[in-house]
Amino acid sequence: MGFRTKQIHAGVTPDPVTGAILTPIYQTTTYVQNSVDEYLAKGYSYSRSGNPTVAALEAKLTELEGGAACATFGTGMSAVHATMLAFLSAGDHAIISDVAYGGTYRLCTKVLSRFGIEFTFADGSNPEDVAESVKDNTKLFLTETPANPTMKCSDIAAISEIAKKAGAVHAVDNTFLTPYYQRPFELGADLSIHSTTKYMDGHNATVGGAVISNTAELGEKVRFIMNSTGSIMSPMVAWLTLQGCKTLSVRMDQQSASAMAIAEYLENHDKVEQVRYPGLKSFPQYELACKQASGFGAMLWFEVKGGLAAGKQLMDNIELWSLAENLGSVESLITHPVSMTHADVEEAERARVGIIDGLVRLSVGLEDTEDLIDALAKALDQA
Repeated sequence: MGFRTKQIHAGVTPDPVTGAILTPIYQTTTYVQNSVDEYLAKGYSYSRSGNPTVAALEAKLTELEGGAACATFGTGMSAVHATMLAFLSAGDHAIISDVAYGGTYRLCTKVLSRFGIEFTFADGSNPEDVAESVKDNTKLFLTETPANPTMKCSDIAAISEIAKKAGAVHAVDNTFLTPYYQRPFELGADLSIHSTTKYMDGHNATVGGAVISNTAELGEKVRFIMNSTGSIMSPMVAWLTLQGCKTLSVRMDQQSASAMAIAEYLENHDKVEQVRYPGLKSFPQYELACKQASGFGAMLWFEVKGGLAAGKQLMDNIELWSLAENLGSVESLITHPVSMTHADVEEAERARVGIIDGLVRLSVGLEDTEDLIDALAKALDQA
């Protein structure tokens, strides 16, 4: 089946009792067993361990990524956390993309480091830097590409080879491009992580996360952590995400086309200092973005001439674009990472990896492209 067919039909069948075309929301804590000897004969015992609605979403995500197993979580950060707990112990070392979501950075430096786990933040766009960061105790690589918020792209295939030689697991945060545009397993990765809150949901309705594994063995390790920590996705969130997945490709195509038009507009605006979007030929990793993905996504950033003050004025006054965290929704969002999503990253570290104070991040939605550009034009005139 093609991707568009899978996003609608994979993992779901009409309800055998009523014929309902949508998977029911199995809002239940527990499941009555036939007998002690037939415990788990129906496949479920307690909804922390498994739920039919959640299982349908997990099956769909597994097929969309081309993996072998999936575990879903209450948030994207729970998915990242579970991945680290599944493959890291005290004394182990992990290599993380030097540009990563602020929550991932906080988890590594403020939480897991307290338990004797070491982290190195390496430049994923330079495989040599990643290779030089490998230690005897390196057990996990986590690559976020394109990275939040700078959009830096990392070479998934090259890092997968480095991880394989080190005997480590390579996880890719595939949130920004989704399996519709980027196929981590085909590039050698072991795990694909998502904040399903973003493009999988697509409607600002839920928070959730998922880890898709390339082998059943890896999947069992992640699911063990999911069950042990109880960081599960609810049936209602799974049901809503199932509906969002059905339009993923259509949304991504339109949002990405708008993002390209907006990036080109901003690149030629006399009040814009710089623009970063993987689809622009001026993008530092443009060739890599073309090689390892089939689309460029709907995320970009720019800096207004006048720096932080001008950027804040634009964000405070712009119409149509909503000033909010999150991304990947049908509504277009504008964000100031230094104040919002990456506020917990130390100033020196932000500067080191290129998260400048004047960076304005855009998540392009499904509004008419002309209206989005017009709103930016008016805000830029006032900046």
